[in-house]
Amino acid sequence: MTYKLLAMLLFAPVLVLSSGCSVFMAAKQPDKKNVELFRAGTSRSMILGEFGPPAVSEARDGKKYEIFKFIQGYSTGTKAGRALFHGAADVVTLGLWEVVGTPAEAVFSGDEMAYEVSYDKDDRVDQVTPLKR
Repeated sequence: MTYKLLAMLLFAPVLVLSSGCSVFMAAKQPDKKNVELFRAGTSRSMILGEFGPPAVSEARDGKKYEIFKFIQGYSTGTKAGRALFHGAADVVTLGLWEVVGTPAEAVFSGDEMAYEVSYDKDDRVDQVTPLKR
């Protein structure tokens, strides 16, 4: 019985110290983007500031068209809550939670989205076409 207890006491810190993948993954999920900016009248500079450079930029029929692709992530509060949950679950289960938590974070890593935007002569959004939601 003593050897079993000794083995558990030596093994438990190893599990706790090796855990944390799901905690790190939850904290590093992509940020939530403001897709409400994809509407007529929004300036191109605001779109670029939120979504970065477009994946595709071209001119057709005298108008500028751009395609923005991104991963729609999560709010800071949601990411922090998930990380705290994973951390607590790791402690309570002595690290065994990672068997469930790490694959779960891999699956819930945000949604791929894409929008095509056309601009008027003043570089304001003229039309938005959702390509992938």
